[in-house]
Amino acid sequence: MATPALQPGFMVVHGNRLEDLRALIVEWMQAYPPAPLETETVLVQSNGMAQWLSHALAAHPESEEPGCGIAAGLSMQLPARFTWTAYREVLGHEAVPPESPFDKRPLTWRLMRLLPELIDEPGFEPLRGFLARDDDRRKRHQLAERLADLLDQYQVYRADWLVDWAQGHDQCAGPGRAPRPLDARERWQPRLWRALLADMDEAERGLSRAAIHARYREAVRELDRRPAGLPRRLIVFGISSLPHQVLEALEALADFTQILVCVHNPCEHYWADIVADKDLLRARRRRQSPKPGMPERLDDSELHNHAQPLLAAWGKQGRDYIRLLDEHDDPAHYRHLIESLSWQRIDLFRPHGGDCLLHQLQDDIRELRPLAETRAAWPPVAADDASIQFHIAHSPQREVEILHDRLLGRFNDASRPTLRPRDVIVMVPDIDRYAPHIQAVFGQTEPGDPRHIPYTLSDQGRRGRDTVLIALEQLLHLPESRCAVSELLDLLDVPALRRRFGLEEGDLQRLHRWAEGAGVRWGLDAEQRAHLDLPAGLTLHTWRFGLRRMLLGYAVGSGEAWHGVEPYDEVGGLDAALLGPLEQLLATLEAAWARLREAHAPAVWGEHLRWLLAACFEPGNEEEALTLERLQQTLEQWTADCEAAALDEPLPLNVVREHWLAGMDEGGLSQRFLAGAVNFCTLMPMRAIPFRLICLLGMNDGDYPRSPTPLDFDLMADDYRPGDRSRREDDRYLFLEALLSAREQLYISWVGRSVRDNEPQPPSVLVGQLRDHLAAGWRLAGPVDEPSTPETAALLEHLTLAHPLQPFSPVHFPVAGGPGARHFTYAREWRAVQAAAAGAEEGEVRPGIDRPDNEPLPPPDPDQAGVLAPGTLARFLQRPVRAFFERRLSVHFDEDEAASEDLEPFTVDGLTRWQLRERLVQAGLTRAEGPEQWPVLMASETARLQRSGVLPVGAAGTLEGERLVGEATGLLTRYHERLQACPETLPPAVLAPLSHATWTLEAQVEGLRSDGRSRRQLGYTVSRLKDSKGKAWYPSKLLPAWVDHLIANAAAGGVTTEWIGLDASLTLPPIDRAGAIDHLQRILAAWDEGQRRPLPLACQTAFAWLQAVAEDKSDPLEIASSAYAGDDHQPGEVGYDPYLRRAYPHAEWLLADPAFAHWAERLYGPLWQAVKAQDEAEKAGGRV
Repeated sequence: MATPALQPGFMVVHGNRLEDLRALIVEWMQAYPPAPLETETVLVQSNGMAQWLSHALAAHPESEEPGCGIAAGLSMQLPARFTWTAYREVLGHEAVPPESPFDKRPLTWRLMRLLPELIDEPGFEPLRGFLARDDDRRKRHQLAERLADLLDQYQVYRADWLVDWAQGHDQCAGPGRAPRPLDARERWQPRLWRALLADMDEAERGLSRAAIHARYREAVRELDRRPAGLPRRLIVFGISSLPHQVLEALEALADFTQILVCVHNPCEHYWADIVADKDLLRARRRRQSPKPGMPERLDDSELHNHAQPLLAAWGKQGRDYIRLLDEHDDPAHYRHLIESLSWQRIDLFRPHGGDCLLHQLQDDIRELRPLAETRAAWPPVAADDASIQFHIAHSPQREVEILHDRLLGRFNDASRPTLRPRDVIVMVPDIDRYAPHIQAVFGQTEPGDPRHIPYTLSDQGRRGRDTVLIALEQLLHLPESRCAVSELLDLLDVPALRRRFGLEEGDLQRLHRWAEGAGVRWGLDAEQRAHLDLPAGLTLHTWRFGLRRMLLGYAVGSGEAWHGVEPYDEVGGLDAALLGPLEQLLATLEAAWARLREAHAPAVWGEHLRWLLAACFEPGNEEEALTLERLQQTLEQWTADCEAAALDEPLPLNVVREHWLAGMDEGGLSQRFLAGAVNFCTLMPMRAIPFRLICLLGMNDGDYPRSPTPLDFDLMADDYRPGDRSRREDDRYLFLEALLSAREQLYISWVGRSVRDNEPQPPSVLVGQLRDHLAAGWRLAGPVDEPSTPETAALLEHLTLAHPLQPFSPVHFPVAGGPGARHFTYAREWRAVQAAAAGAEEGEVRPGIDRPDNEPLPPPDPDQAGVLAPGTLARFLQRPVRAFFERRLSVHFDEDEAASEDLEPFTVDGLTRWQLRERLVQAGLTRAEGPEQWPVLMASETARLQRSGVLPVGAAGTLEGERLVGEATGLLTRYHERLQACPETLPPAVLAPLSHATWTLEAQVEGLRSDGRSRRQLGYTVSRLKDSKGKAWYPSKLLPAWVDHLIANAAAGGVTTEWIGLDASLTLPPIDRAGAIDHLQRILAAWDEGQRRPLPLACQTAFAWLQAVAEDKSDPLEIASSAYAGDDHQPGEVGYDPYLRRAYPHAEWLLADPAFAHWAERLYGPLWQAVKAQDEAEKAGGRV
């Protein structure tokens, strides 16, 4: 079958709607199809445009938006890559390598080598000053990168300069003016370019993009047929800017390739003269004709009478591109091809319509309407017109929360056409800044929840998301890392690394517990610590120290120390197999640390880093395998670049690390986009894909248009030429494209109020220009609410909604919460809170009693109920609310202090001191036959504590050990004296089971003694029983003794309990058996209720109230409230207890409940009476 003929030529089609241009491409391919198995080449500038076009081509031919039925045989390419391919096909693969030595990446490393040689030469003084004090070569690398990037741009945008510089002319030529000689502080750039050329061999010198482009244009003129490697047809779609050099390269192929350029042109009239620098673009021919009535040449004084203000302010980039295309465009040669299609015209402009404000604005831009025509053309804006919306928030988090509610409102609005998540795109200036907020808000609901909105995140940097890259970056920081416990355990959270060492996710908790128990805090070993400027030989608290303790503990259990190593005896059984992987991990990290801390030549770095990947990672899925493969490829490319640049000097880790990881963040056309959900992405040039709803978040002053820091030595900054790229101009034109691409609604949001003081903050200057234009061109229909409000302000107030700081603000709940109100939210979690707060203000709801979240739960399931131990009841009395959360709900609010596990002990905290005192006292009671053995035993135990790393190092640890020994010995002495006074041991007493509801208390009383006159129960605590002044008792420290006292008297009767603390002792007199059982039944009843709701009770607060009542204070509840809430000097009970803060954050919520007084009297009253009786007896006896 004969190959269909395709007429060559450079063809340009303009249109104001990308959908029309896409439809033209579909019809064009069907009317002029390629040969079977021939590849269609399409140039696009973003992955989003590539996927959008592919989906359209794959659509069924009979669908609402017809396609070709299949999107196979498509080659989507970036313009720069295709241009280089064209150079190679025309000039030959032997003459043009796959990559140029003048490309940014290889040029960086050549400059890295040359800069130290050049800066000492005359003329390089500016660079010499910058590179002063560059010990780690970081500044040299950064300068080399920036210079390589600048020279790469010069090759594209200022090729004529480089030609002059290579010939020894230190000047900058420009269109329409004489060359400007460079001043003394600029001449280092031509010298640097000549130095680069001199450093290359003769064959490489002609491989700059500028030189190859010139040779390419000459070679194309000599061709009489198309080179085999170039396509017969080339489609350029959706690109809003191309360098002049690329357009020349494409046009040169037009003699034997059909080139179809589809241009998104916002205006169907000639509009170059309304933008700045118009004199630089007096084209020889114009594709569009001037608008009727517009003068041939516009004076600046007349501009406002003929220009569309937004197009004039934002359209510079598009204007340049369109006018550059006009230089190469001759419609007469191809008009018949396009007019033969169903369009029957060469340009595809059509009205947007005038049914809403958005479409009217878009049509103004198409028609080039100045403000005067706008005012006359359109009716007032209807009150229900929501096509353009402005939203003001207090933070990025609130912006995303508001957007989520607004999207739900739109999806659920039955009065408007159905909107699907894939019809929505959300663009922000920096997606990495907004990604955590997006995930927190849109990811909090499960797919089955009616509020769930499917979403995708594009354009994120991989370094912050890919677990392999996160772990690798942490490994590459080993030389400066402390190697703390949390850091190494975080490494093991990465599946690919954990898999490499044969560990499972379930092993991590055990390893964490072992590391903490063995005294590991930070550092691999003493050598690694010494390189962090610490004294040599400090092994204590390192990973190697902890591993030795674990291994010795597995070997000898709790035996004696060996060579100064104290065994850690928690490792045993089958779990001990984890020590092997842990040893392998530490050995690998020690080897990696030794390799990474020295500077190496690039080739050696390649070997070390390949070893690091192989030693630390084992892929378990395709994504991990692709990441590791790309890391290998990036590394190989870097070593090849360094070899080509003859760079063999040793490089420090910081330079190699940053370059290697930065290469993993480079994007391409393979990134996921248009995945059938709400798309979140970065505002990027040429991503103006049509969507029904376009949302722009983060439109803050200073954040958009983005303002990259300009290079002081960029000579293009003061020498503008049409087609030059500018980040700010890119952003302006992108904002215009976003406005034009919204089909139903444009949603704009910014942080317009300070989260600290609510002060107004301005939006982006582009948003300000848009708002000013709307206010000047339109007015709101109907009467203005406030007669004093100007019509312009009324319209902006109608289009703008300022949102409250908090998502739970009462303004969200004026009615049922549907989208009929201006403020609404679908976060139903806040509704109950607001209902309770509103009711409290109206006196309808009693805080703490009728709160919706305090409704009693049903009785627990049988598997949750059962037998209770005495210790459980004691802990319940100490913290009743905690018992509800932990036992009934399995909710734990106590947070471990993560920072403490990474720091060796410089002091001993209260909990650790309590544990060590308990250990010493237990040793004295169980391992010594009498007080005479205590000194030797205590010295041995403190030495073990020092070797275990529990006590601080050095003199601080010695002093702490002496303090612990003194406290433990004092308590032992007093306890021993009471044991001697009660020499007779009595048999155990068994408590008959006590039951309430589904709960049963069972206990056996051990250790009863007799002094010959009475039965006694002796107990001790290593805590203090009184405050620092020795006056007020700590109630929570007495409750374990109180429960034991009740059980002993309920079981045996007539038992006196002595409770010995560090600083005081409490004696509880006997209680008759019936009274003790009655008290226990009360506690069981309280426990049962406390398992159905958080009991309104707090121990310390209850005792303060009981004392105030007994002393007949005027306002006992006020005193209780002070004990609960605290003051400026002393935090109250709620400040120490996260469970109380959750259930009863305010004292009035707790104290207003009658149950507080009821349970305080029944549970704590008898103990308080006993304590009061002892205090009075001591005072009467003369002991205070």
